Amino acid sequence: MNTVEKYSRYVNTRMVSSVEPVVVERAQGARITAADGREYLDCFAGIAVVNAGHVHPKVAAAAKAQIDRLVHVCSYIYYVPAVADLAEVLARITPGALQKTFFVNSGAEAIEGALRLAKIATGKREIVALQMAFHGRTYATLSVTGNMLRKTRGGPYMSGVAFAPAPYCYRCPLRLEPETCGLACADAVEDTIRAQTSGDVAAFIVEPVLGEGGIVPLPAGYLARVREILARHGVLLLVDEVQTGFGRTGRMFGVEHQVDAQGRTVEPDIMAMAKGIADGFPLGAFIAPEAIADSFRPGEHLSTFGGNPVSCAAAIANIQVLEDEGLVRRSAELGALLMGELRALSEREPLIGDVRGLGLMIGVELVSDRKTKRPAAVEAKAIRERCREAGVLVGVGGQDGNVVRIQPPLVISDEQAATALRALADAIASVSRVRVPV
Repeated sequence: MNTVEKYSRYVNTRMVSSVEPVVVERAQGARITAADGREYLDCFAGIAVVNAGHVHPKVAAAAKAQIDRLVHVCSYIYYVPAVADLAEVLARITPGALQKTFFVNSGAEAIEGALRLAKIATGKREIVALQMAFHGRTYATLSVTGNMLRKTRGGPYMSGVAFAPAPYCYRCPLRLEPETCGLACADAVEDTIRAQTSGDVAAFIVEPVLGEGGIVPLPAGYLARVREILARHGVLLLVDEVQTGFGRTGRMFGVEHQVDAQGRTVEPDIMAMAKGIADGFPLGAFIAPEAIADSFRPGEHLSTFGGNPVSCAAAIANIQVLEDEGLVRRSAELGALLMGELRALSEREPLIGDVRGLGLMIGVELVSDRKTKRPAAVEAKAIRERCREAGVLVGVGGQDGNVVRIQPPLVISDEQAATALRALADAIASVSRVRVPV
């Protein structure tokens, strides 16, 4: 019985439409090698996880060295050096006064813990989130996810959650023009608090770039305006950096793109992170200033595997690689170049409705008609398949499944990026000619 047959028989994959027909044997940098010997250029990075590349030698060496010393004792029962060292590093690289970290196993668990901390710290019970947002697949994270397709057949969800309009300029939910809206989407957060809550709001949770929602960056100035609103109502700002953290957007953290009138980063009160934190090793975390973090009392929170020493050692090495190899700057520069090329491509290909993103977190939204902006989901799936056939792996996402996601490891070379761009351009041109029936 081969791997595909074993998956079919023993691995529950019914929750995905299909598993890509690639049996991964090994990977290095931005390349994946399949069991049949075929090589693929990975432009999805395990859903934006291996930012420093697959099996980076320094990250792998740090993990192996830690395995020889200690794998697990529970980092909340005993003191573990790798845990303390990583927490110190995170306090240094995160914006503002963020200082104390709680380690968990995944992004969803990080969001769950961050939500709980916000409620305990404020003594309040309600949450405001964004339409189109995605924060995970556990009970509380789905409760603050503004995407019906992700929540189908799982409700009812947690009460006390209100949703503000997403700042999705290409398809403005307020039916306004981006040039004249004056950040009405940010002002709508106050409307949501006043009209949809009792005022007992603990936190507003937001992604700097809506990832699963279709790679939608927050408009410039959005969080500065929202921060003012939250301050008036005594609401904490909870930033979800699970997908945007660790260089993905061209800054160490996506929130650093959001600045106030004085050019200062809008500082989160609590920040959650995972994915790119340990270059593929399972780890999540949420961090807060000491006054907020210390709101927890004994027994109110814990994690058996949180702060696993091997994952923490890998994370320390990963962050060192990001800094030493200039990968954050690399993400910004190469991302700007790719988006420029893709926008030029959109002038020739009417199937492309919008190109957007930050750094190497890029979304290409496909539409079957530019005037009506009808989502081209079938075409997006076909383009992903054609890219794979050409040896390039990309993702597909968005509310309507019509956004091609380009999120490669930050170590991708110029030559590899050019190869990926050519494959995507050829796939779009091919599908545009065929125009898959809908």
